[in-house]
Amino acid sequence: MAVVFQKTKGLTDTPFHYCPGCTHGIVHRLVAETMEELGVLDKAIGVAPVGCAVFAYEYFNCDMQEAAHGRAPAVATGIKRVHPDKIVFTYQGDGDLAAIGTAETVHAAARGENITVIFINNAIYGMTGGQMAPTSLIGQETLTTPYGRKPETNGYPIKMCEMLSTLEGAAYIERVSVYDVKHVLNAKKAIKNAFKAQINKKGFSMIEVLSSCPTNWGMSPNEALKWTKDKMEQYYPLGVYKNTLEEEK
Repeated sequence: MAVVFQKTKGLTDTPFHYCPGCTHGIVHRLVAETMEELGVLDKAIGVAPVGCAVFAYEYFNCDMQEAAHGRAPAVATGIKRVHPDKIVFTYQGDGDLAAIGTAETVHAAARGENITVIFINNAIYGMTGGQMAPTSLIGQETLTTPYGRKPETNGYPIKMCEMLSTLEGAAYIERVSVYDVKHVLNAKKAIKNAFKAQINKKGFSMIEVLSSCPTNWGMSPNEALKWTKDKMEQYYPLGVYKNTLEEEK
């Protein structure tokens, strides 16, 4: 009998702990499949964040390192410099990457560190119960903005792709989403390009994935996917923001 589909070797058999409708699991699979298909699984080292994906070290079937909150790019920098032949990636949420870890992220990109960052943007702090994140939208209700995020008191959401793409050390920056099959497939292509940038020693690469959080958004899984498309994508346009691989062609 022909094999139509089989689980990637890039994931362990540990069941995911994520809430129903959360798209972390989809992105985990895409990252794992990409590493397997590129033949780098045996030399990959991942850095897990603090947040909903804190147990990523239990799920990826490669060497993993836990980092303090927000420090994953700094930890990845150290690993890559000691082991330049390894494929080093971080997996981070918006609170980890764009709040407490903003400096680490920006300076890793500015230095052109040859690492790959997978950035999950679900516009909220998930693990701690639904507080406003740097990426929460204007008007979005959270535990700390019960009347909606107001720019005059809470500032504006941070657009990480747009910001990092201005840095010379950034090699590949793209924003994707995973709310339907078409976008899941496109997200995988983007993740593969980011890893290729590292393999080709181009410098810093980051893929931002617009992700849903039904639990803390107070929505059903289907409603959350629709909100990702109708609301988040309007403020965070999908697309490639920097591509030195294409420039080389």
